[in-house]
Amino acid sequence: MKSAIASILTASALLFAGTLQANDTPTFEIIIKDHKFAPATLEIPANKKVKLIVKNQDPTPEEFESYELNREKVIPGNSQAIIFVGPLEPGTYPFFGEFNQKTAQGKIIAK
Repeated sequence: MKSAIASILTASALLFAGTLQANDTPTFEIIIKDHKFAPATLEIPANKKVKLIVKNQDPTPEEFESYELNREKVIPGNSQAIIFVGPLEPGTYPFFGEFNQKTAQGKIIAK
């Protein structure tokens, strides 16, 4: 019985620690509207994993793509996606919308 309780307490402690770690991830939002990203320039902390919530407010799909970030994600119209990036070295990381490359341009600056 004592070992079962110890196992439950250990599992609970690990789960709690994982929850704390997940909550430490900075979250940033990017909006797609009228085939443009807003903000077009997003500053994030360098050397830290971050969570991007990309909300597509257009009725048509758009693809968040970045060769430098090694990310590619189609976001259907009127929906959102979560994209994790980093930790990134200080620098500039461009991204674009694959379906509207002339207008959907942006960059992430890790500082």
